[in-house]
Amino acid sequence: LKPLPQRRTTDFTEIVVPVTRTGGFLVKSIFYSAPSQLIGQRLRVHLYDDRVEAFLGGTLVVSHPRARGRGDGHRVHVINYHHVIHALRRKPQALWSSIYRDSLFPRTEYAEAWKVLQRDLPRRDACRRMVDLLFIAHEQACEVELAYLLAADLDAGLVPDPKALASRLAPRHMALPADVTVVHPALDSFDALLGASA
Repeated sequence: LKPLPQRRTTDFTEIVVPVTRTGGFLVKSIFYSAPSQLIGQRLRVHLYDDRVEAFLGGTLVVSHPRARGRGDGHRVHVINYHHVIHALRRKPQALWSSIYRDSLFPRTEYAEAWKVLQRDLPRRDACRRMVDLLFIAHEQACEVELAYLLAADLDAGLVPDPKALASRLAPRHMALPADVTVVHPALDSFDALLGASA
């Protein structure tokens, strides 16, 4: 047998990258989003064949599917809307001209909703409604359920309305049953019961 190698081989490449002011980091010319609290930090990024994992110290703080560059030279963006939703809530109009807007939507139903909103509503209202939809998905952890409701509304020819959709997602309030009156038997009735069984 040959001696063991000095360093264990791994299935990833490690690089160190800074998180920029725009809330992300570059790996092989591809922009990956990161939570805003990591801006200014240096992350150790493990670059796998199918994913990118970023660590702050020994803690995993960001994970994305790995993207590949395009041949036309345009920068590819991998965005997790959870990382940017609070900034968008403060400035919803930024959605209109965002360079990574199309990478922001977590499912195709959200992208289809955006097409309908920008077609049927003024710019200001379209941006606000889309950001509200993403915020509902983020805040209530109902991304998939909301996508189903969006698809149903779009199929019915309706313009997505965040307030109406949020009310359909809210749990139903159930009325509590009325208090039940319990009548306790007299203790001597147990004596009579035991005497009868003896």
